[in-house]
Amino acid sequence: MIEKILDLHIHSKYSRACSRDLELPNIAEACETRGIDIVATGDFTHPQWFDHMKEYLAEDTEGIYKLKDNSSKTRFIIGTELSCIKKHKEKTRRIHTLVFAPSLEVAEKFNTVLEDMGFNLKSDGRPILGLTVKQLLEIMLEVDERMIMIPAHAWTPWFGIFGSKGGYDSLEEAFEELTPHIFAIETGLSSDPIMNWRLSMLDNITLVSNSDAHSTAKLGREANVIDFESNDDVTYTEIMRILKDQDKQKFKYTIEFYPEEGKYHWDGHRDCKFVCNPSETEKHKGICPKCKKPLVIGVENRVHELADRSVKDAQDVVEKKIPYKSLVPLPEIIADVFECGVKTKRVAGVYDNLIATLGNEFHILLASSLADIEKASSKQIAHAVDRVRKGTIHVEPGYDGEFGVVRVFQDGESRGSARQSGFDLD
Repeated sequence: MIEKILDLHIHSKYSRACSRDLELPNIAEACETRGIDIVATGDFTHPQWFDHMKEYLAEDTEGIYKLKDNSSKTRFIIGTELSCIKKHKEKTRRIHTLVFAPSLEVAEKFNTVLEDMGFNLKSDGRPILGLTVKQLLEIMLEVDERMIMIPAHAWTPWFGIFGSKGGYDSLEEAFEELTPHIFAIETGLSSDPIMNWRLSMLDNITLVSNSDAHSTAKLGREANVIDFESNDDVTYTEIMRILKDQDKQKFKYTIEFYPEEGKYHWDGHRDCKFVCNPSETEKHKGICPKCKKPLVIGVENRVHELADRSVKDAQDVVEKKIPYKSLVPLPEIIADVFECGVKTKRVAGVYDNLIATLGNEFHILLASSLADIEKASSKQIAHAVDRVRKGTIHVEPGYDGEFGVVRVFQDGESRGSARQSGFDLD
């Protein structure tokens, strides 16, 4: 078996609020550093990005692409995110969805159909379509029945399929007779699998996790770990089969953000700097005590609303599910040890040395021995990685678009004092 790490949701430099650095060679290089083997191209409906894709990519195995100059081992799958906004069943639905194509040729045909319908694909890498998700799925299947839709960040209040602001209460409500074509959802940064396991209606739905990266630094903050028989077996068809079948022999686990770190985990008002858990929201009758306006209802609350299992009952079905591992990105761990910013030169220096010495970031977080990490950095950093692996962390939940804060150490907690491998922790 050959293990591959997949990130199936990213963006290009043509999406709003995204880094200008997001071009295919840079993405490929960043994936190697991070430890991602297969990544979505993102934004394939944007004309300029699609031209960039055609210029740089060549098919390697069926539906899987590589850089034409063979400068990277990173592979690409043709995938994008689209925004569907349209009134449906007496409510305006705002749903983001992931769309995958089995080839550049099929993606180009799909783009042409959307352009002929009058949609402005040049406006954004993630264009807004005046369609319901069901209508979009119908178009996809007419173009090529191998195209796949996966609802994106399913629980996000504003744009999730189950979101509190514009979503549905079930997949059937959204897709009706086409529901069998939806075999997976993306859990999003603000929820993890066990939260989703509280809903028996998702028992036959595969849960995938992806980064939704808006810069190369965010690639792989969530991902999927899948085994293949050989490199020749790494194909679009096989990836989608594994997801559709919930093949536990091949789909080993997902890599998760701690959901509290997601920016919509709890309820609140960012402008009022007010945040609360679902039980407190109920006490406040859904109203912000500061501005007296309705609170933005977060993911945990919405999961609780639709769930038919308790947290304990969800834990009881774990053995039937594809497992997951929760991680904190390595730069955040290093920054916590040094009590400094993630983007500082000090963090970059330690990070680069660890990568150069031990290998990619996922290898360090998941597999490197603590002794090797200590030798390449410090005892304190090795201890911090160990704490993350054990889940011994401290979290302040995110809310209303404000990311939560994950700390390996509590405020005032000693990181220790040592000088090892040239890194001063005093």
